[in-house]
Amino acid sequence: MPRITRELREATLRPTDRDTARRSDDFRSPGQSPFPQAPDIRDTGRDPMTTLRTLLQRHVDEGTVPGAVALVARGDRTEVQAVGAAGLGSGAPMGRDTIFRIASITKPITAAAVLMLVEDGRIGLDDPVAPWLPELEKPQVVRTPDAPVDDTVPALRPITVRHLLDFTAGYGFSSDFSKPALAPLFTELKQGPPRPQEIPAPDAWMAALGRIPLLHQPGEAWLYNTCSELQGVLIARLTGQSLADVLAERIFAPLGMKDTGFVVPAADLGRFTSYYRNGPEGGLELVDAPEGQWSTEPAFLSGAGGLVSTVDDWHAVARMLLADGAGLLAPDSVRAMLTDQLTEAQRAGSDLFLEGQGWGYGGAVDLDTTHPWSIPGRYGWIGGTGTSAHLVPATGTVGILLTQVELGGPTPPALMREFWQLMKES
Repeated sequence: MPRITRELREATLRPTDRDTARRSDDFRSPGQSPFPQAPDIRDTGRDPMTTLRTLLQRHVDEGTVPGAVALVARGDRTEVQAVGAAGLGSGAPMGRDTIFRIASITKPITAAAVLMLVEDGRIGLDDPVAPWLPELEKPQVVRTPDAPVDDTVPALRPITVRHLLDFTAGYGFSSDFSKPALAPLFTELKQGPPRPQEIPAPDAWMAALGRIPLLHQPGEAWLYNTCSELQGVLIARLTGQSLADVLAERIFAPLGMKDTGFVVPAADLGRFTSYYRNGPEGGLELVDAPEGQWSTEPAFLSGAGGLVSTVDDWHAVARMLLADGAGLLAPDSVRAMLTDQLTEAQRAGSDLFLEGQGWGYGGAVDLDTTHPWSIPGRYGWIGGTGTSAHLVPATGTVGILLTQVELGGPTPPALMREFWQLMKES
C-alpha cells in the first residue's frame, strides 16, 4: 500500500470510535455527477419547511438578526428559506444567493485542500512542516501553560502536517484565555473575529508567529484556530500559488462554487450582507458594510476564517463529502476528515469549544448526545460571524445556517441551537 494512502487510512482508525464517520454508498444516486451542483429548491409541503421559516422569522421579528438564510437537506430533498434583510434599513431582502462572511466554516475547505496535496504526494501527514514553514523549525514551548512567554523550553518533536490538521501543533486558543502565551495571538497575529484588512502579510505574520512560544508541546493538546491559518500558508508555499488560486482550482471551480472566495467583486456587493454585533446598550451595531473589509483582496488570505460564500456553495462542499469525495478527494481522505482524530488526553481542557465533541480535520465530530441537538458522528463547525454548517454521514443530512451577527463567544446563540434541533428532527 502506498505510504500516502496508508497514512490516510490509518488516520481514520486513530480515534476511540471508528464508526462515527462511516458512510453508505446509498448517498450517491445512480448517474450522479462526481462534481455535484447545488440543487433547485424543492417545496415538499412538509412541516419542517414551515417550521424552518417560522424559526427564522421569529428571530428576525425579535431583532436577534436582521435576516438569515438556512438550508436543510437529506437525500434528494432540499429545503431553503431566506428571511429578513441583508442589512438594517437597507430594504434588500435576503435571498438564496445572498453572500455571507462565513468565518470559521472556512476551516473544512482549507483542510480538504491540504489533504489533496497529501494525496498528490507533495507532502505526508507525518512530515515536518519546517521545510516550508522554516519559522517553525525550532519552536520554543512555555515551561507550563501558565508560564510567562520568556520562560520556555525547546519543543520535544517537530511540528507535522498531522499536527496542523488535528489542531495539536501547540499554537491556538485554550479554554482559558488568560494564559500569557495567548496574548500575542491577538495583539501580533490579529486572531479573533475576522478582520481581513488588519492582518499582516503572510511572511510578516509567520515571522511574528515564530517569536511566540507554543502553549503545549506538539501533539499533546488540541488548541483552536491558529493551525488553520498555518494550513493556508503551507498550501501557498508548497504549491507556489496563492491560497485563493489553489482553492479556486481544486475545489470551487469543480464544485461550481461561483460565489466563494476571499473578496466580493464590485458587481456582487449588492448581494453581500452588512455585518453586525450586539451593542453594549442593546440592539445591533454595524461592524462591516458590504463595501468594507471584503471588498478588496487582503494581504493575508485566512484559511481559518477568510472566505465569503452562499448557502448553495457550502452545500456543494457538504455533498462532495457525503459522496466520498466525488472525485476531488479519495474516500480515505474524507473518512479522515469526518473522524475524530483526538485522544482523550488531547481533548482535555477543550470543553469551551468541544463539549461532547472531538475534532476531525477542519471540523468537530459529535461523540455523544451531550446536547439535545447532538448526533453522534455529525461533522461541522460554526463561524464567529453567525454561521454554521454540519452534515450527518449516517443519514446524509446537511444543515447550513447563515446570519450576519457576530457571536459573543464559543457558546452558540439560541437561533443556532434551535436550528440544529430542527436539523436533527428533519
